[in-house]
Amino acid sequence: MQKFPMTAPGLKRLEDELRHLRSVERPAVIRAIAEARSHGDLSENAEYHAARERQSFLEGRVEELESIISAVEVIDPSTLSGDQVKFGAHVHLVDEETDKEATYQLVGLHEADLKQARISITSPLAKALIGKKVGDTISVPAPGGDRSYEILGVKFI
Repeated sequence: MQKFPMTAPGLKRLEDELRHLRSVERPAVIRAIAEARSHGDLSENAEYHAARERQSFLEGRVEELESIISAVEVIDPSTLSGDQVKFGAHVHLVDEETDKEATYQLVGLHEADLKQARISITSPLAKALIGKKVGDTISVPAPGGDRSYEILGVKFI
């Protein structure tokens, strides 16, 4: 079985979502199906079909979360150190073309969120960063052509 590296907060978010789906969403869908059934003929009952479709989606997501959670390997970035970029690192970069600075944390595939500055270790940027040190320059393929970044800092929090 393939293991997925993940931070503890990332695992907690997935477990919270799973708990919510099981304890709130699932019972709500069951009630909606029962309510729709009480309206009679199921063949022309849009509420029933919508509730069954929602149930199918919900059960699929529950199954997906259970599968992911069972294959997670939790890694605590605060126990890591060094000057090389690796999983869990907070990397401070500067775009050499625009001088725009950004800081990203390298996290597992299932906890990536660009709005929260968490990028997946499978992303092109993260792949280019792995193993590099402060002062190194990387080149990342992008739709508008390759982008060059300089690593300004690496922290493990």
